[in-house]
Amino acid sequence: MTDHIDDASRTEAFFTLHHRLPRQSPGSDATTRRLLALAGPLPDRPRVLDLGCGPGRAALLLAAEAGAEVTAVDLHQPFLDELDEAAKARGLGDRIRTVRADMGDLTGPGFPAGSFDLIWAEGSAYCIGFATAVREWQRLLAPGGALMVSECVWTTDAPSAGARDFWNRNGSLRTLPETTAAAVAAGCTVPAVLLQPDSDWDMYYVPLAERVESADPTAPGMEWALAATREELAVRRDHGAEYGYAAYVLRPADPRWTTRPETAADREAVHAVNSAAFPTRDEADLVDALRADAEAWLPELSYVAEAPDGSVAAYALLTRCRIGDAPALALAPVATSPAHQRQGAGQAVVRAALDAARVRGEALVVVLGDPAYYARFGCVPASRYGIRPGFEVPDEAVMALVLDDSVPVPVGMIRYPAAFGV
Repeated sequence: MTDHIDDASRTEAFFTLHHRLPRQSPGSDATTRRLLALAGPLPDRPRVLDLGCGPGRAALLLAAEAGAEVTAVDLHQPFLDELDEAAKARGLGDRIRTVRADMGDLTGPGFPAGSFDLIWAEGSAYCIGFATAVREWQRLLAPGGALMVSECVWTTDAPSAGARDFWNRNGSLRTLPETTAAAVAAGCTVPAVLLQPDSDWDMYYVPLAERVESADPTAPGMEWALAATREELAVRRDHGAEYGYAAYVLRPADPRWTTRPETAADREAVHAVNSAAFPTRDEADLVDALRADAEAWLPELSYVAEAPDGSVAAYALLTRCRIGDAPALALAPVATSPAHQRQGAGQAVVRAALDAARVRGEALVVVLGDPAYYARFGCVPASRYGIRPGFEVPDEAVMALVLDDSVPVPVGMIRYPAAFGV
């Protein structure tokens, strides 16, 4: 009985520290807006499910600026009451519906399959685990829908003992590539990842630190809550460069196409697909030449999409290039068998190859091609970053995709493998 009372007192003290704070995890309105843009085009009145909404800072913005109809879910009723109050005060009461529910058990008539255009979870998925959240929430998405799920990750491959000790006791962290791999294994593609800026932590921790200083340490459970919060703040102060929040924009992988790295048995079929997709055999021969270049060839980034009968329907290749002296990846060629064109096979294999590059920890991809096509993967003109080819070509045709925005984007000329002949 005493343990139960202590747990209840600690929980109440924890929420006392957090009530009426502007945020319950690192974030900012600017980051929410940026992630909303990265989530891609949405319907005029998108149906948004905000899970672990807390007092609803994101829900209010999504309703006001995206015109969303928001279902805001949390287990803590006082947070939902705060959100209801704020929504009514801002004239958004008809746009935001609060629901007290467990994000790990979204069953029943309120959560039918395919009922939301966007699922939003800022700083909350850890409650049930990132991989579990991504895997289980997908069924709620309408066709073309997206998830935005943020997760705390290591930003170093060698965290210090102090940081590791804290996180081993408070939820084990993965690296950014490991978290990406978990999303892919859960059945999603990864259109975008944003490592949130340090200022997002200040938006959460500065008000929390002020609350700690004004709290009554004699209240039941408060001594524990204050000690735990002060430790958390101190770890961020001393080790903040070693971890951060990564916000993932995810979409369910196209179930029509099985994607995987090529095997030796695929080489003839890969050659045939490239030969059939282009007017000449130049691209097919390019793949063979790149495969023979040990410095350029990365076997796990030569990807195929299988047709339902198991044949190779589409192909995408990423090889090592350089921007100046900095490593990057060149996306070329991308080919789809004529029998499977305009059915999503090409997009599926490109997304799978890009996901595999993220899992490898690669930071940048460059591609020469149709701007309208490659923009759907997040590519933008490379010239925005000061990246240029060593030959004359329309500016908009040379594009770049940043896979890891924690790594500075290199500036300079693209140095392709010798097989490209440029």
